[in-house]
Amino acid sequence: MKVSRVRGLACALPFSLLAVLALSGCGGKEDEKKGPPPIPEVGFVTVRTQSVPLVAELAGRTAAYETSEVRPQVSGIIKARLFTEGTVVREGQTLYQIDPRLYRATAAEAQANVASARAAETAARVRADRLRPLAQIEAVAQQDYTDAAATAAQARATIAQNRAQLDTAQINLAFTRVPAPITGRIGRSLFTTGALVTASQADPLTTIQRLDPIFVDIQQSSAELLTLRRALASGGVVPTSGTVRLKLEDGSDYGRTGTVQFAEVTVDQNTGTVTLRARFPNPDGLLLPGMYVRAILAQSSDTNAILVPQAGIARDPKGQATAFVVGPNNKAVMRVVQTSRTIGSNWLVTGGLKPGDRVITEGLAKLKPNQTVRPVPAGSKPRAQPAPAGAAQPKGN
Repeated sequence: MKVSRVRGLACALPFSLLAVLALSGCGGKEDEKKGPPPIPEVGFVTVRTQSVPLVAELAGRTAAYETSEVRPQVSGIIKARLFTEGTVVREGQTLYQIDPRLYRATAAEAQANVASARAAETAARVRADRLRPLAQIEAVAQQDYTDAAATAAQARATIAQNRAQLDTAQINLAFTRVPAPITGRIGRSLFTTGALVTASQADPLTTIQRLDPIFVDIQQSSAELLTLRRALASGGVVPTSGTVRLKLEDGSDYGRTGTVQFAEVTVDQNTGTVTLRARFPNPDGLLLPGMYVRAILAQSSDTNAILVPQAGIARDPKGQATAFVVGPNNKAVMRVVQTSRTIGSNWLVTGGLKPGDRVITEGLAKLKPNQTVRPVPAGSKPRAQPAPAGAAQPKGN
């Protein structure tokens, strides 16, 4: 029994060894067929310097181009309101009629005083003219002529005084009709017919605002303005035209562009901002005073800017911006770069790259530093990878 078991094991052993050898031989052949891994294909862009406007988006509020608070210049009872609230009124258009009777009477009295002064001046002038030749021949006393001449001069002064009073009375009479000082859209009336108004009152009768054109007051931090001025002084950054675009409260774009008029010379102590004022056309009346808007403007332009697509910039564990570039012998080299802002779909790179560098923007998923790559221009159609050595070729139909 023991002999037969030994013979069975001896017979089974060569077959198991052959099986192991056969399996190891097949694995070696498969490894030879796989060969080295294929070189990954990556897409790159060649960076270059260009002139790029540095756009800022700032908060702003609309303000009327002109605002006039209508106030009475004489006292009296309002007899009529001669405008429709919320409409456009023209400069010089009568808005209110104040009771004119008292002022009409005052003007008539002043007119009569002028006529009386003229009559007195005529009598005094004629008497002085008659006494002048008599005084020359000493037929009358010289003092009589002197008194007559002085009386005539005083009469002429009285005429001028009364005429000034007449002008004042006529002006006050005209003030009973309250005109629009500017052309614009008028608001609601704060006084009704029958209300008593005075020349020294604090409350306006109504308010008129000119809305075409319209102002937009833009707030910019003093720190940003200081950075801009330093950049302009150091060179490489040049000022641009003051064209401004607007985004409205609902996120839509305002269809017309404006221009920057001026910047304040003082900083608001409460907010630390400087006010820039822009002027916009507003023929349709879409912009109303007090609206919140976002102003988009380019105050300067970087003449040596380098733009890199956002897909080509990543962040390392330290938070530093990095980019892969195609180095010598088509090696993927990682560089730490400095970025300042996004412009559209690109990053503005301020350090770490130079013109002519080929920045990899496609095929970054499994890319490792110093890995050999096959660079192609970004957006190119992928090339077919060569089949591994020994792989079966597909048969044609």
